[in-house]
Amino acid sequence: MSDAKPTSPTWHAAKWNEPLIMELSEADERGIVPPAADAAIAAAVGDVLADLPDSIRRKGVPELPEVPQHRVVRHFTRLSQMCLGMDVAVDMMGTCTMKYSPKMHDHVSRQPNFSDLHPLQGEETMQGLLEVMYRFNRMMCNIAGMDEFTFQPASGAQGIYTNACLIRAYRESRGELGQRDEIITTAFSHPADAATPHVAGFKVITLMPGEMGYAGVDALKAAISDRTAGLMLTNPEDTGQYNPAIEEFVRLVHEAGGLCAYDQANGNPLLGVTRAGDAGFDMCQFNLHKTFSAPHAGIGMGCAAVGVKEHLRQFLPKPVITFDGERYHLEDDRPEAIDKIRSFVGNVHAVLKAYCWVMSLGAEGLRAVAETAVLNNNYMLARIREIDGVRIPWPKNDLPKLEQVRYSWEPLFEETGVSTFEIKDRMVDYGVQHYMESHVPMLVPQPFTIEPGESLTIEEMDQMIGALASIAAEARSEPDTIRTGPHNAAISRVDEDIPHDPDGWAFTWKAMQRKKAYWTSDNRNKIDRSHGGY
Repeated sequence: MSDAKPTSPTWHAAKWNEPLIMELSEADERGIVPPAADAAIAAAVGDVLADLPDSIRRKGVPELPEVPQHRVVRHFTRLSQMCLGMDVAVDMMGTCTMKYSPKMHDHVSRQPNFSDLHPLQGEETMQGLLEVMYRFNRMMCNIAGMDEFTFQPASGAQGIYTNACLIRAYRESRGELGQRDEIITTAFSHPADAATPHVAGFKVITLMPGEMGYAGVDALKAAISDRTAGLMLTNPEDTGQYNPAIEEFVRLVHEAGGLCAYDQANGNPLLGVTRAGDAGFDMCQFNLHKTFSAPHAGIGMGCAAVGVKEHLRQFLPKPVITFDGERYHLEDDRPEAIDKIRSFVGNVHAVLKAYCWVMSLGAEGLRAVAETAVLNNNYMLARIREIDGVRIPWPKNDLPKLEQVRYSWEPLFEETGVSTFEIKDRMVDYGVQHYMESHVPMLVPQPFTIEPGESLTIEEMDQMIGALASIAAEARSEPDTIRTGPHNAAISRVDEDIPHDPDGWAFTWKAMQRKKAYWTSDNRNKIDRSHGGY
């Protein structure tokens, strides 16, 4: 076993005084000159603007940056050098399952026979793509124990919202929506398991954790009534703890007439080990950009896979991809389907990458992913527990944690006054990506959440552990070094006034031009910070 020791700061970003791309623009510069439309195509299409009303036509050409190709390359290369990115640093951000996404999968998804397809072209012209999506649908059904999947949702929260809408549609079809208007969830499920059913019109009952760190059967029994529409929860929860009474939860909700939705955003340690369908769930969702290495949304659009048992199939958003034995079809005739969650059939490039990942691993490989992730997580749990100043919540629970751990710096904070937020920023100087603290509400004081997944080596985990141990020592010997960090980043801290004042926000070039004068005025000195934080 490797012996992780405290380390020293090892990373220093390049720092370029790099303008915005619009500021690099010079009239008549070009990076690429697109070819004119083929004469035959132009003749067949005709005047594409003729039917557009004047009200939606541009009055002039768009103000796009005019920059030569070599300056574009330098611009974005310099920006990348000022970031501690995924291809540079160890990343164990909790609840995100940030795993390695093979570059070959990017190559596959960029092939012209995939990337040049248009979602409105006829299904007879994209049989290959539909076949891949249909085949992956069948794979996901086998992995999850479900009967049908949709890949339409573009994020985990959209996937969970889809589950809430499916419960609503099922209740409405039975004339029960007026009575069954409550959804039960747990405090350490993903917050979207409470937020999305609320958006869908349900009242939400949240079960708080018991002495073992998860809700108990008695708490569930007290919450169930004739108003229960369903149960929506994450297991393992965002503490990494698996509720062993999950089948009992499902049985009790079913006996009361409710549906059960399994949020498997934390499903990485369950692949090939247990299935939502086998536990009795009516529906589930995975994040392809997490568990299936698609990759995560910050470096590629997300995609959630929502699966259902047969009695809910008719409610899935249309279209659903079907196969008649010879050809693949987009089934649109679905009168009971919920409204579209997202346009077309979803983020097909994420599906392609996830398909490649599963095909490259096979059934045994998927189980090896789960086993390695659990092993890595518990290695880190054992080593971080040794750091002076760290507490593991629920001390009565010495069970292993599966997906991640929500640790606490509370003892260190009480001793030194250095907070988890300050430690997170200081981690950048050690060449490791910062952790996630916690979802809101923060039931764990001074939290930090780490999830190594299956991609990391023991040396990389030791690098993270050594950084945490070093920063804990710094908190006692030189706390101001932490409070003023990071020191080796291109920008140490953003102007703390800006996030507090919406009047100063600018998300586009034009908005920035309009608001430049704002930050030279006295307005920034009038910000009310009486509420503290963000």
